[in-house]
This record gives sequence, structure tokens and C-alpha cells, in this order.
Amino acid sequence: MPLSMTGFGRATATYYDKTISVEIKTVNHRFLDVSIKTPQTYQSLESDIRDSIQRHFQRGRVECFIMLDNEEVSPSKVNVNWPLMNQYVDTYYSIQNTYNLSTEEALAFIPKIPEIISISENVPLTESVSDIVLETVQEACGQVILMRSNEGKMITDDMKNRLENIKQLVKQLGERRETVIIEYQGRILSRIHAFTDGQLHDEARFYQEVAILAEKGDITEEITRLHSHVQQFGQTLNEEQVVGRKLGFILQEMQREVNTIGSKSNDALISNWVVTLKTEMEKIKEQIQNIE
Repeated sequence: MPLSMTGFGRATATYYDKTISVEIKTVNHRFLDVSIKTPQTYQSLESDIRDSIQRHFQRGRVECFIMLDNEEVSPSKVNVNWPLMNQYVDTYYSIQNTYNLSTEEALAFIPKIPEIISISENVPLTESVSDIVLETVQEACGQVILMRSNEGKMITDDMKNRLENIKQLVKQLGERRETVIIEYQGRILSRIHAFTDGQLHDEARFYQEVAILAEKGDITEEITRLHSHVQQFGQTLNEEQVVGRKLGFILQEMQREVNTIGSKSNDALISNWVVTLKTEMEKIKEQIQNIE
């Protein structure tokens, strides 16, 4: 059964008295587009997180938010290299005296020196912590898939109902086809007889030409192909794989046949059915845009 591309999932885990929260939401997209926002603590895991997400989803925009203690920043510690700091201060005081600079000007460069001030994490990113983070991401992915599955079922049920309406209309088109040909032939004959007063020089050739004209308005081939496309669409809906693009292609072929039927037909009843068919197919098209 097809999955929806819309979903949300949230999972939490606790370690070192810290709580990690993972939120994942997915929306429509032609391809798989993954965005990850994580605290600095877990940035080294971003590649593994992305791989985990890509194993669960094949289409859609996926946004993954990882937070520590419900904040998007990690607990950090500022470290100062005091011996090096003292050397720089002594040097800048010498510069100050030599060039007659103010204290603020002399010391302004010190915070910009990476060797002096560094940032370390209070919570070490050990292998066990990495496993916890990735397991929490997988748990959130599982919740998203469950939601996408439930919504996918509703979308599939709606498309199947509309497909049944289309089947019924196509059946009616097939039943109406022969009547339309006969009526069309009759109208052609009536008009020609009216203009010629019934005086025909080559009656056999005349009826042959009328049959050819009527044949041009025949929609048998279009109905046959439409039957085939409808059947294929229904079979694809039952496949256990990513089918969104395939369904979109089949629907395009169905719409093409319906447009041809509409252009060929001079029958008011068929024209009304064509309008209804186009409406149903447009609704299905809207649903397909949310199918993985």
C-alpha cells in the first residue's frame, strides 16, 4: 500500500542525566531531501543520522531536529590556556607601551586567537552515546512511517473509490460507442440527402465515404487503452513499494485518452461523461502528489 509523504514523529532518550529529543517531520517533495539540525555535540554523527533517515524514506522533504534538554544547543565548557594567555598579555603590554595604544586596543585581539580559548563538551560523545542518539532517530522515523502509513491508507481508499467511478464511466462509454456511430452516420446521411435531393451518382462510394467519416469519430481504441490503464492503476495501488511516480505516469496516459475521446465525440452524453472523468482524474492527481 502506498505511503503518504506527510508525517511526524518524536522520540526521547536519557543518558548522563541528560534528555535527548528527536523530532522528524516530512512533507511533499519530488525527491528525497533531508535536512538535519543538531547541537554541536552530535555534529560528528550527522552522516550516520542521514544514512539512517535515508534507509527509512525514499521521497519527500525530511526535517530532523535533535535537541538536548529541550534546547537546540549543547552544554559546553569554555577552556582557557592560561600560560599562553599570560604570554600574549605581556606581549600586548609591550606593544601598548611601544605604540602608545590604549589597553582596549592592545587586548582586543586576544579573544580572536583560537589557541587561547577553546570550547569542549561537558558530555563526551562516546560510542554508547552515539548508539543512543541513532536509536532515538530510528524510533522517531518509525513513528513517522506509522503516520505516513495511516494517511497513505486513507489516500489509497479515496483513489480506489474514484477509480471505481472511472471504471463505471468507461463501461458506459463502451456501451454508448456503437449507438453514437450509428447516430453519427444517420446525421451525415440526412444532411447529404438534404443537399443533393437524394440524387446520388455513385451510391456505393457515397456510403463508403460516410462509413469512413463515422469511423474517424470511433472511440473504440481509446476505450480499450483506457480500460488497460485503469486496470494497471488499480494493480499499482496494491504494490508494496514506492509507486507515486508510476501512478502519476499512468494517470497522465489515462488523461490523454480521455482528452482524445472528448475531441472525437459529438455526442452530448459522452461529453458530459468526459467532464466527469476529468474531474475524478484531477482529484486523483492531487492525491498522487502526496504519495511516496
